Amino acid sequence: MLAIVVLLALAPRVALAQDDAAAAEATATEAAPGYTPMAPTPGKGMPVDGHLSFQDQYSPNGDYALWMHDAILLPIITIISLLVLALLLWVVVRYNRKANPTPSKTTHNTLIEVIWTVVPVIILLVIAVPSIKLLAQQYESPPEDAVTVKVTGYQWYWGYTYPDNGGFEVISNMLTAEDAVARGEPYQLAVDNRMVVPANTPLRIQTTAADVIHSFAVPSLWYKLDAVPGRLNEKMLIIKEPGVYYGQCSELCGARHGFMPIAVEALPRDQWEAWVREQGGTVAGDEAAAEAPAEEAAAEAPAA
Repeated sequence: MLAIVVLLALAPRVALAQDDAAAAEATATEAAPGYTPMAPTPGKGMPVDGHLSFQDQYSPNGDYALWMHDAILLPIITIISLLVLALLLWVVVRYNRKANPTPSKTTHNTLIEVIWTVVPVIILLVIAVPSIKLLAQQYESPPEDAVTVKVTGYQWYWGYTYPDNGGFEVISNMLTAEDAVARGEPYQLAVDNRMVVPANTPLRIQTTAADVIHSFAVPSLWYKLDAVPGRLNEKMLIIKEPGVYYGQCSELCGARHGFMPIAVEALPRDQWEAWVREQGGTVAGDEAAAEAPAEEAAAEAPAA
């Protein structure tokens, strides 16, 4: 009987607290501006006319890979290729029939043979160390608190599902030329709905496909992962700063393969959480925040 009296006494306070919380939430929702797609930065996360190297990188793996390209590939092209060319020209000039009427009968040269065997081995070992490191970094397992996005390839569009945030899915199709120009985005890269993620946060990207093999690739993030029907591939991605980053399907998947672009929009964490709620999803801690006013009211109520 006493318990019933206590519950009856607390009920108005709890209901009032819940009403206040709901009203506050409604006020905040009305005051907060709706989601507006971020305007892309020219030259950032997209191809640039006349650019000969890789796109500027905005992920840790991308930074390391770009350094490898500049520190290893360019010296190979410049130093080794020029050295081989110089040796070839020297042999042509020095050992042609006119300059060398009596050819040498030398069968071997131990020093030269050791040099052309040992030096390439050393070069390959030097290249192998950063290469293996980059390969290992690209397949590090994401932490438990990583944000999960399931990417599904369809003929010919993408679907982005957020299983940790209520399981809602965003369907992404390429914009027409007129709509892309109106939004200030590059045609054949702009989409109606982007894959929106938090910046500077570990992302667990899972890829699969509903029909044929596709490939989820974003060059400026150094990210590429095949989407295979009946299989779930997974790899971690960290985007260092907010921005819009474009990619395309990189596996020939049918007649409209060239018309299923990728647009990834990285937002600050609080703005991304607001976007999730706007899509009807949930963010970790929402339930606890909703229950807190009722618990506080119950704790403040006097004992009967």
